[in-house]
Amino acid sequence: MKNDKKGNQYRVNEQIRAREVRVVGEDGSSVMSTRDALEMARQEGVDLVEISPNANPPVCRIIDYSKFLYQQKKRAKEMKAKQVKQEVKEIRFGPQTDEHDYNFKLKHAKEFLEEGNKVRAYVFFRGRSILFKEQGEVLLLRFANDLEEYGKVDQLPSLEGKKMFLYLSPKKAGVAKKSQQKVDRERREAEAKEAAKAQEESTAEAKGGIFANVKGGDDILAKLREGDD
Repeated sequence: MKNDKKGNQYRVNEQIRAREVRVVGEDGSSVMSTRDALEMARQEGVDLVEISPNANPPVCRIIDYSKFLYQQKKRAKEMKAKQVKQEVKEIRFGPQTDEHDYNFKLKHAKEFLEEGNKVRAYVFFRGRSILFKEQGEVLLLRFANDLEEYGKVDQLPSLEGKKMFLYLSPKKAGVAKKSQQKVDRERREAEAKEAAKAQEESTAEAKGGIFANVKGGDDILAKLREGDD
């Protein structure tokens, strides 16, 4: 087993403190003593890895730890690749922008927002054109109104030096880049779901065992399963 560079994110082998664990694999799951699970891992020449410590009992996998870490890293990389990186796109106006130029920039702003990017639109006042700041504000408010279907206003027009800014965010959900905390949470939820599935399989096996030798047991078991549904 190679050293875990992530600072012992998972308990492995003798680090597992529980007396018994649920070992999951491709063929299902089974509860056994930690000692027996460790022996199984040794016989296969791999490791016992605790993937869900909060389950009762904790859920483990018998797998090469280095391979397990590689799979986790690969999964995280795939999730990251699916995320859309959010950028801030700028749209520049003059205080007396003509209709053709306005529509051209409006079209680009729609595309930016549909792609999940933020938009920072601003009017640049050159020299004496600062006298037309009210006209610039009207222009930006019209811009925000025309983009109402695509974006929401983060900040109304505000003058900063010789520029008046308007900030817009896309209305589409889930376009922002996920934080590492969210990625980790989704991984934990996936592991918890795997543990719950293993628990359900174990419960179903237990019910089957109780009625296996009883006359009409199959019918009783079927009715119990219908009740669970």
